[in-house]
Amino acid sequence: MRRFVGFEKGINLGGWLSQTELTREHMDTFITEEDFRKIKAMGLDHVRLPIDYELVEDEAGCKLNEGYTYIERAIDWAYANGLNLVLDLHKTCGYVFDDDEYSAGFFGSETLQDRFINLWRNLAKRFGSYHEHVAFELLNEVVDASSAEQWNEVAERCIRAIRELAPDTWLLIGGTRNNAVTTLKDLRAPFDDKIVFNFHCYEPLIFTHQAAQWIAGMPADYRIDYPKGIAEYIDEVYRLINPDFAQPIEHLREMPAGKDFFRELFREAVEIAAKFDVPLYCGEYGVIDTADADATLRWFEDIHAIFEEYGISRAAWSYKEMNFGITGSHYEPIQPNLIEYL
Repeated sequence: MRRFVGFEKGINLGGWLSQTELTREHMDTFITEEDFRKIKAMGLDHVRLPIDYELVEDEAGCKLNEGYTYIERAIDWAYANGLNLVLDLHKTCGYVFDDDEYSAGFFGSETLQDRFINLWRNLAKRFGSYHEHVAFELLNEVVDASSAEQWNEVAERCIRAIRELAPDTWLLIGGTRNNAVTTLKDLRAPFDDKIVFNFHCYEPLIFTHQAAQWIAGMPADYRIDYPKGIAEYIDEVYRLINPDFAQPIEHLREMPAGKDFFRELFREAVEIAAKFDVPLYCGEYGVIDTADADATLRWFEDIHAIFEEYGISRAAWSYKEMNFGITGSHYEPIQPNLIEYL
């Protein structure tokens, strides 16, 4: 398995150009170059930059040049501070990970798929020349597992289009079930030698998302410790929230949480990456700020150990706010150690 050199330890800039109201005031102040300096001082080598399509095109699909200047600014700040950048399309017209109704028609609409591909043509034309420092992530978190083959088709069309304009840029692609590590096996063989297989990891989800207000059925006062037996976490998922959230770890039910759990959870993905000689990247992982800080640190220590053991590149979610921001006051008691385990 190849290493994703230059993109081995990073952090997400969630909430800056994605999942927020894209006002000029917000975009000018939420993240500044000083934040890039701080990220570099943490010992990290890259940032993952989520963007929503509304940043760079209007509802008719026409380009918004001002939005491109914010991406350009982020690339310039990253480069000036010795950081690389993953450009992540977090939302495209007709598809976003956290709105099933909005996204329901994407895989049945050639019009929406063509618009997605055309957006990537525009991004590749503008940023493909930065291939030594900038990688492209096709789409954040395809959700429905039944869309796996349709996603393969759309992704391959998109890659072909990007390659006409950015032949040397690393391209990241993930599976379904919100980029679950267990769905990488459903991806087609890599299109060329500049493909990265990408997953996200918030397991056990009932721990990392305890009290998350956006998860249906999750009590606002719910708390659970780490580590516990995986069976207990799974049973709590079945009791409180969508049972689908337990699927990626159901096969590890009899294990205790800890390093061995993450080792087994990632093992198949590592074998797939080795088979195809592609780098493996965890584009999101983290623990919500309602969890106990010491338990959070134990979780980070365990997952970090297995990232290092397997040579998996990664970017923690997230740098600031977004309920997971490691620069928030909740994390202050553990922050020096937490940064060590990114």
